[in-house]
This record gives sequence, C-alpha cells and structure tokens, in this order.
Amino acid sequence: MLRTIAETGRTSLSEMRRLLGVLRGDETTSYRPLPSLTDLDELLLGFRAAGLSAEFTPSGQARRALPGGAELTVYRMVQEGLTHVLKHAGPQVHTVVSLDWQSRGLAVTLQDDGRGAAADPPAAGGCNGLRGMSQRVKLYDGSLEAKAQPGGGFCINAFIPYTEA
Repeated sequence: MLRTIAETGRTSLSEMRRLLGVLRGDETTSYRPLPSLTDLDELLLGFRAAGLSAEFTPSGQARRALPGGAELTVYRMVQEGLTHVLKHAGPQVHTVVSLDWQSRGLAVTLQDDGRGAAADPPAAGGCNGLRGMSQRVKLYDGSLEAKAQPGGGFCINAFIPYTEA
C-alpha cells in the first residue's frame, strides 16, 4: 500500500517536472503526453497490483471531447481518490470508479465500501487532496461533492460540463 502511494507521488512529481520543462523550453525534456482518460485502465491496474479491489465502469457516449486539461483533471481526481481509499480505508475495500458521459458533460464517481470518513478524521491541515480535486474541477466550471456514506464507505461525485466551442 505504501509502495503504491509513494509510486503515485513519484509519478506525479515526474509529470510536474516534465510539464515545467516544456514551459521553460528545456531541450532535454521528454515529450510524452500527460495522462488522459485513455490511461485510466493502466492507473487502475497499478492500484489493483497494490491489492486494492477496484472496478472501472464507463458508460455513455461523449458528445464531444473534453479539453486535455479537463481529462488530466479527471485522471488526477481518480488517482487522488484511489490513493485516499488506500490511505484511509485500506486495500481490503472494494472501490468502483464510474465515468458516465451525459448530455451536458462527464459525471465521475468514486465509491468505496470502507469505513467512511468519520472513522479516520483528518489531521490538522488535512483534506488537501479533496480540496485540490475540487479546485481543479472548478477550473472547468464543474462541481465536486465528497461525503461519507450511511452505513460506511465514502463517495466522491464530480461533474465536468462540455465546453462550448
């Protein structure tokens, strides 16, 4: 579990360095694309390898593509949400990640059957992961709600609307 959290952190840091290199114009920068929705299967495989029971259920058809930044936001939200599950609920928890393409945009849900937020109260200055997710989603005029479920478990719901061209 800690290995997966550490690897997720290293991957995020590496991608941030690569992005900064592109912005600075470094010649040695790798131009591998940033993660997008097509990389979610691979992301979930990594968490499954750490012992997390994670199910991925996409549904619907995209009316149009989301901007690359919005796709990266969804990827990061799923990554942070699954890291949150490992950290607070443990790998024995079953988690469902759902992407539902709707007429107005993309609905994203991460739901686990763990202990819920009340079992592991945040430390001082905690909840930064959820706060960061919410801020990123709002950049695309989206919304995010995260809450403990009655009877246990935790659910994160987000919606990112299509941008009008």
